[in-house]
Amino acid sequence: MNNANSLLFVPGSRPERFAKALQAGADVVVIDLEDAVGPADKDSARAALAAWLDPAHPVMVRINSAETPWFAADLALLAHAGIAAVVLPKAERPEDVAAASQAGQGLAVLPLVESARGFAQRHVLARSANVERLIFGTIDFQADMNMRCSEDELLPFRTALVLASRLAGIAPPIDGVCTAIEDADLLDKESRRARRLGFGGKLCIHPKQVAVVNRAFTPSAEEVAWAQRVIEADARAGGAVVAVDGKMVDKPVVLRAATILREAAARQAG
Repeated sequence: MNNANSLLFVPGSRPERFAKALQAGADVVVIDLEDAVGPADKDSARAALAAWLDPAHPVMVRINSAETPWFAADLALLAHAGIAAVVLPKAERPEDVAAASQAGQGLAVLPLVESARGFAQRHVLARSANVERLIFGTIDFQADMNMRCSEDELLPFRTALVLASRLAGIAPPIDGVCTAIEDADLLDKESRRARRLGFGGKLCIHPKQVAVVNRAFTPSAEEVAWAQRVIEADARAGGAVVAVDGKMVDKPVVLRAATILREAAARQAG
């Protein structure tokens, strides 16, 4: 899951969509028991998911937050086989992360940072046991902060989450959703900006978003060709500084080239 670029949400109250979601091309399917399910349907959605879960097609599950009356029952669900990781919404306290992981017997946790308090605790959350990566819940975060903003105003918060993840030694964070389902150009723009900032993927709320996100987070043929030239030139130079395409290549450039080749290989393997 550390290399996943696209995470596709599916409402937990729509079990007829679960199997279809697995065929959408997303790296990970996330069955959502939180925002996508109304209060009256929480219990039936959880029961439907429990009946459908199968280790042959593992999925992530977004449970309800620790402050809700459904948290305890959602934790009990995590003992079922077929759950690859748990997405913890409104993550603010390491003890809630621990509770989710322990309920799943060491299950990987992806805390959703979507409040001022959660953002303030980002370093603690990132370093908590079994945390795989952070997710930036941009919409809820803006609401909690009373922000009326474009993407520019979220820039310092995004870079801070990337930095917290790097310092904690976990995988790059996942960016929040693009709500404009029909606007592929906007989604592509958001995804490529997130990649430039150091994010490792993006949440999807519709199957048609998956291909756009995957493409944005996959190195282009030009990037791969450049990276191969850099690695080959570095090998020939024996560690000395060398030029590729008229530009100096030193250790940081070589490391970047190696990262591009790893990302391309991971996408090809997936």
